[in-house]
Amino acid sequence: MSKNIWAELPQGFTILAPMEGVTDVVFRQVVAKAGRPDLFFTEFTNVSSFASEKGRENALERLEVAPTDAPIIAQIWGKNPEHFAELAGALEGLGFAGLDINMGCPDRHVNAAGGGAAMIRTPELAVECLRQARAATELPVSVKTRLGYTYVEEFREWLPVLLREKPAALTVHLRTRKEMSKVPAHFELIPEIVRLRDSVAPETRLVINGDIKDLRQCRELAAQYPEVNGYMIGRGVFENPYCFTEHEPTVEELFGLFRLHLDLFDAQDMKRLAETSEKMREDPAFALKMDGKVRGLPFEPLKHYFKIYVAGFPGAAELRARLMECKTTEEVRAVLTEAGH
Repeated sequence: MSKNIWAELPQGFTILAPMEGVTDVVFRQVVAKAGRPDLFFTEFTNVSSFASEKGRENALERLEVAPTDAPIIAQIWGKNPEHFAELAGALEGLGFAGLDINMGCPDRHVNAAGGGAAMIRTPELAVECLRQARAATELPVSVKTRLGYTYVEEFREWLPVLLREKPAALTVHLRTRKEMSKVPAHFELIPEIVRLRDSVAPETRLVINGDIKDLRQCRELAAQYPEVNGYMIGRGVFENPYCFTEHEPTVEELFGLFRLHLDLFDAQDMKRLAETSEKMREDPAFALKMDGKVRGLPFEPLKHYFKIYVAGFPGAAELRARLMECKTTEEVRAVLTEAGH
């Protein structure tokens, strides 16, 4: 029987929220260097992609982990119970400490496919997906969700549906899908959510998410709501990659972290190129699918991270504008060197 990582975490534990296009294997290593949370989550992986021959390779790439990731939870989404079971059964052998089902993502494409927050509107299907996943693995299964799809009051019916399944942990983003991140998180509802958890599934670890920016705020919330077990930080990492520590980084420390990010990106790019090249040699069908072209990591998504490191000092906007024109990591390094960083 696999151990339950949730039971081993300290009271008031911290988690880096799963964020699409952000919390990949490279960026998690950057955060680990700055100061890691108690628990990492991966980006979202579609269970149906994993279940298909066409999409499995991409799914496995999204599930890649680094040594500094452990302990890490795989976050998965979809709407097909059988596909949940198939991916859940494979995760234990991939180095994960648990799996988390996303029932809160507000992305319209994910929702149109019936996943993420759309599961709030299909509670019977949500429960079946959870049960199928749990039956296929010895890893602890948890859920991340929102208060409701349209109305805040939905949490009074929705959360007990999940809690009756006794998930290892339940993370609640304190907004609805409709609210997105346009309104302040409903911290005032925490006491009622705690009471729900205590009455339905007292062994389930309760995690709060939404508008939590740093370790200091986590500790303030822990003092105010001692019954909450953990806190998840998402967008706060964009304001300060050292958010899981009490360290206030200098500008030069941030640039050092930026250069580390570039180095890790290049290393992952080379690794991906080598893996792809080898597979093309071994599998003619795969080579045909790739049109004979070896592909590594795309550069453009790397630009999403620039504002993490280049902000809050005189000339930051101008430097960031120059960096956005770059097309390679070498060009980025050249601009940083020319700027004295």
